[in-house]
Amino acid sequence: MASRSLSRNAPVGASPFAVDAAPLSREKFSDPQVTADGSPRAKVALRQLDTLWFATGTLCNLACANCYIESSPTNDALVYLSADHVARFLDEVAERKVREIGFTGGEPFLNPEIIAMVEDALSRGHDVLVLTNAMKPMRRHEAELLRLREAYGDKLTLRVSIDHHTREVHEAERGPNSWQPMIDGLRWLSSNGFSIAAAGRSMTGETEVLARSAYGMLFADEGIAINTSDPAQLVLFPEMDAAADVPEISEACWGILGKSPDEQMCASSRMVVHRKGEPSPRVVACTLLPYDPGFDLGASVAEADRPVALNHPHCSRFCVLGGASCSA
Repeated sequence: MASRSLSRNAPVGASPFAVDAAPLSREKFSDPQVTADGSPRAKVALRQLDTLWFATGTLCNLACANCYIESSPTNDALVYLSADHVARFLDEVAERKVREIGFTGGEPFLNPEIIAMVEDALSRGHDVLVLTNAMKPMRRHEAELLRLREAYGDKLTLRVSIDHHTREVHEAERGPNSWQPMIDGLRWLSSNGFSIAAAGRSMTGETEVLARSAYGMLFADEGIAINTSDPAQLVLFPEMDAAADVPEISEACWGILGKSPDEQMCASSRMVVHRKGEPSPRVVACTLLPYDPGFDLGASVAEADRPVALNHPHCSRFCVLGGASCSA
């Protein structure tokens, strides 16, 4: 994959959200069946396919300091999906009562067929969630977005990445001059009556209560209609670092932690990706792991309807311990 350092837009220095932990030992997450101490590894079955994600491509106008998928203006490790690809998978799930179709990237609005893909999903009755940085690529589609909002109303939601409620921290993660265009994009969406949400990152030393209050003051000052006390309107994601130590999740952890496999993201979602060099798109377990061959579940949603072993640090830090999900 192309390094973010190849982009002139890349921020200088480490991510302000860097995980503070010892290096991960090589023994952990090495066997899909058992943890390093020999315990049976936790697995999650697909309870109900509620959200089908499409990774539209890894190209992005930004090159963030810590992007889990390493998106940048130069990284095409995931090539653009086409509207025909999306239609084929939408046809496949037509009888599965899938509630939501999600589009992520990279920056989805760089994909030349994004509007056709979104409209196809909306026309079939799905809720649609598009993740975006709300910058120039999105603004180029204003007329089409207004048309879709007029036709489908709140069935279309745009969730904007705003990593922190301060410009300083946001730009330390996303690069210089990334704050004001994002705020302008959020204001445009809000003033035009779109269903919108925001996605930030949890910062060490900052409580969720403090963060939600600070975001609330920012949005009120900017005239942006987002209720920051609603977890669906303001999502605060735990940070990820596959090289940092984190506990593995064994079968016994469900009882110890008081959590259920049915609560995990891979119990209700799958993602379609098209990796560069492969002849056609594939289905992976979740939005976080597009490259790991252990989470490639097949060429169709039907093939991907099988249990997922929680054999990656992201499964632990983001999903089970972090309690996070990318879906609305």
